[in-house]
Amino acid sequence: MLFRLVLALGLNAGLLLLLWRWLPRVRQLPTVGKWVLPTLTLKLVATALAVWLMSEDARYFTLWATRMTDQLHQAPAQWLYMLGQDEFRWRSWKLIFHGFSNTLFLMKLLSVLNLASLGSAWLNGCYLSLFSFVSGWELVRKLRLRWPETPAGAGVGAFLCWPTVVYWTSGLTKESLLVGSGALVLALMMHLGYGGTQRRGWALASLVVVVGLHFKMRYFFAVVLFGVLAGLALVLVLQRLGTARSRLGQAIVMLGLLLLGAWAASEVSPVFRANKFTSQLQRNYTELLASSGQRPHLEYPRLQPTTESVLWHTPKAVFNTLSRPWPWEGGTLLYVVAGLENLLLLALLAVAVVATAQGRGGRLPFGVVLALLLYCVILAALLGLTTPNLGTLNRYRVTFLPFLVFLALQNDYTARLLRRVGL
Repeated sequence: MLFRLVLALGLNAGLLLLLWRWLPRVRQLPTVGKWVLPTLTLKLVATALAVWLMSEDARYFTLWATRMTDQLHQAPAQWLYMLGQDEFRWRSWKLIFHGFSNTLFLMKLLSVLNLASLGSAWLNGCYLSLFSFVSGWELVRKLRLRWPETPAGAGVGAFLCWPTVVYWTSGLTKESLLVGSGALVLALMMHLGYGGTQRRGWALASLVVVVGLHFKMRYFFAVVLFGVLAGLALVLVLQRLGTARSRLGQAIVMLGLLLLGAWAASEVSPVFRANKFTSQLQRNYTELLASSGQRPHLEYPRLQPTTESVLWHTPKAVFNTLSRPWPWEGGTLLYVVAGLENLLLLALLAVAVVATAQGRGGRLPFGVVLALLLYCVILAALLGLTTPNLGTLNRYRVTFLPFLVFLALQNDYTARLLRRVGL
């Protein structure tokens, strides 16, 4: 027991030292550096609230992670073997998953974090929250260094202040790792694609690790992000060869690569073929609709497992993902807050559309905007079609929401507003 306590103290001291050395680097950022400590405080408050109101899922993660840690202490060889399996067996306990389970992966990760936390859900929640917090600020830092002419507060407002993003990426949630790793993937891509030649080896090695983490957390969404970023990388390569400089050319390259990737995936595995995909989509929608009961939910009575039906319902699904619930739906405070946030989001998007039509959409490179917009629209469509329960939808959309808010805050009008509030 003494060894475990000493190990935990040493690990926590190391983590605190890393945080202490990292903070001055981001606090020196022009304009936004002064927001590091306030957003850290906000994150810690949200973490405390999330752990205090711990969900059944979080309790489930904690219980099995504790059992895995017990195996790590008493039979480390068996624990190492278990890391590469889709099941956990120890003493009388047995847990079996199939395929790419992010639940099992998170439990395995928590079993390691328990070495530092000694099984404390509060500390584990802090570790995951700090990961998403640091990742968000690293993206802000990269964007600030690469494009200082873009709104400095856009990344801060989207990844570190937007209410549901802050809440759902705090504590023992999959979203803390999912959104955090997604932000790091984008930050590293910006460094490699638009940065200089400094520390490219380190950036590539880090990208491999973060890509693996993002894929583990939600592989289907990760494939979409990797696809649009691969399209952006191809555009950059072609631009350096003297082509794909027009906006139309960049759009053709990105969409063409996505379509080619979808076709290749369907040839490799039947799972990705159109009929299989639409059937699975219809099945997910039907099952979740049946479990929604009397809670607020989305309905598509004419949705059929065909490509034509899915495409026909896609615009409505995207709008529902961005707008529902409305403030008057649900009858509880949480639904009211979520509804008010949705109204704010729609207002920001409307301003962004008007500003773009007037040629004042911002100074972020078109390729970056297009890649992130495609990512957001594709995920909004998938979530809107497969997740009828509005409470679940509000949580799942955090996967792409900060990227969308980031784009909506790029235009000249919102940039002026951000400057007025000190961002």
